[in-house]
Order: sequence, then C-alpha cells, then structure tokens
Amino acid sequence: MTHPSSGSAGRRPRVALIGAGAIGMAVASGLLRAGRAVVVCGGHAPIHRIEVTEHGTTSAWAVEHTDDPTTLGDVDTAIVAVKAQQTDSAADWLRTVARPQVTVLVAQNGVEQRERVAPYLGQPGAGASPTDAPQVVPAIVYLNVERLAPGRARVNHVGDVDLAFPVGEAARELADELTHGGLRVRLGDDFAAAAWRKLLTNISANPLTALTGRRAEVLHEPAIRQAAGQLMAEAVTVAQAAGIHLTHADATAALDWLATIPGDATTSMLSDRLAARPLEYDALTGAVVRTAARVGVEVPANKLMLALLSALPSGEGPHRR
Repeated sequence: MTHPSSGSAGRRPRVALIGAGAIGMAVASGLLRAGRAVVVCGGHAPIHRIEVTEHGTTSAWAVEHTDDPTTLGDVDTAIVAVKAQQTDSAADWLRTVARPQVTVLVAQNGVEQRERVAPYLGQPGAGASPTDAPQVVPAIVYLNVERLAPGRARVNHVGDVDLAFPVGEAARELADELTHGGLRVRLGDDFAAAAWRKLLTNISANPLTALTGRRAEVLHEPAIRQAAGQLMAEAVTVAQAAGIHLTHADATAALDWLATIPGDATTSMLSDRLAARPLEYDALTGAVVRTAARVGVEVPANKLMLALLSALPSGEGPHRR
C-alpha cells in the first residue's frame, strides 16, 4: 500500500527525521499515517521513500530528503533516532531544530536522553520562558524493528506498548498523533523508573552478547545468567540510591524475561560489533557507572563490563574477515 507525501495535509510544518534507521523509520511511520509530512535529515544516502512492513502488510510513503541543515525549513517536530553514540554527528541538525515551539522526540536508549541532547539544543537565556526553547520529550522504545535496507524496515509490536513518554503537554500532543497513526503510546508519571527497568535488560543482554559474539542463546547458560543478574542487581542499588523507584523484584522480572528470548535472536550491540560499527555501551553501562559514582555506590561488575567493552578494538568485529 503506497501513500503520497502528506505535505498538503493542513499545510502543517513538517517533521524532521534525524536518524532514518530502524527505530527512526518506525516512529516516523506513525506520524506519516497520521497525515504528517516527513523530511529525512542527512544520512549516507538520500531516502525519498519510507517502507514499513508490519503484521504482514507493507505501507510506503513519499518523504523529502535534505543534506543541508540550512534548507530544513519549517518544522514543528523532530525525531532524534540516531544511536546515542552518534549524537554528536547530528549536532548541526539539532542546532537547526532548536527553535521555540519545536517538539524534539529523543528516541534513544539509556536514561540520559535529555542530558545527551541538551548541549546542542541550548538553554533559554536570562529572563526567557520555557517556551523560548524546544520541548524535549524523551522516549522509551519497546518496538522490535529490523532495518531491511535504506528506507525499509520490518516492525514487530511486542508487549502492550510501543513507546513510553513522561507526562507533559508536548508529550501528550505527540502521543495523540502517534496513537492516531497506529502506535501504542503510554504516558507515565514515573518515567524514570520505567527507563531504568528497560536499562536492566540493555546492560546485560547487549554487552554479554557483544562480548561473546553469540546470539541470545548465550543468555540461557547458567553462568551467563548469573552474570546478568549481578549486573542488574548493581543497577537496582544505584537506581534506589538515586531516588528511582526500582526494586530487586524488577531485576528478577528482567532476568526471567531474558530467559524467554529465542536463542537465535540477536541484540543491537552484537549486530553493531559484527558490522564493525561503534558500540552503544556508554549510554547503557556507562550511565550506570556514572550514576553510581555520583551517589556513592560500588558497581564492580558494571565497571568491569565497561572496561571490557571500551577495550574492544575500534572498528573490528569478532568475526570480521
């Protein structure tokens, strides 16, 4: 099913997609279904069409593309979906969308989304009101998305929610649009706790598969499961010391969830290592270690994991030829 670009729909400002990878395309598809026009910002190759397959049905939309931030024009929403470690590469685009009344949706892993983009979006000056700065909406992404090719993705909806936002007016308006576009969005008062719950699985499954060079089947081995549990337990203690409402029951639930992952499933960090791409460990394990230092909690297992990940040869995967 092919849909035209929605640029004529009510002449609304466009949506800037900064990072047209798997997650970026999935989130953008919700706004495209809701009738918004999307402009893809930069990337390795021009993308003029986004094609998403879900529930066995493929939908496609015409989109615009620009390599020049100065030509971006009028946008009222920006989706930041580059991986956390690539945020600096999107600096020019972030500075371009740092305008009043722009909503910046940060669809990245970790618990530091606001802090990560803040240096590029700036702060309102003395005497200015919050309306003089972009409205930042951090997101927890639960979608399982596979990038098939430039501009093409397969989306799997897992669980009962696709995206989670903190409570706020900008988040509510964006959630309404995305819901209209077929995505399941949850607004939550305790967004920080939800973000840390997801972090529990990210600091275990991602590093352990990337370091071993094995798919999810490695997580089913008793010794690896024990290591995952130790990483999670330390993170729960850190979160509690930081005032986050997490319990060790959350770690147990996350550990049990890892056991349900099919053995042939992969993780984003393993995929990145095998493809010789930079790894996302600083936004995940690094966040735990930084927070631990701030609140005075010892995290030896996470420190070791961070040291091992940072020592991996840059640009080399374990099976690279």
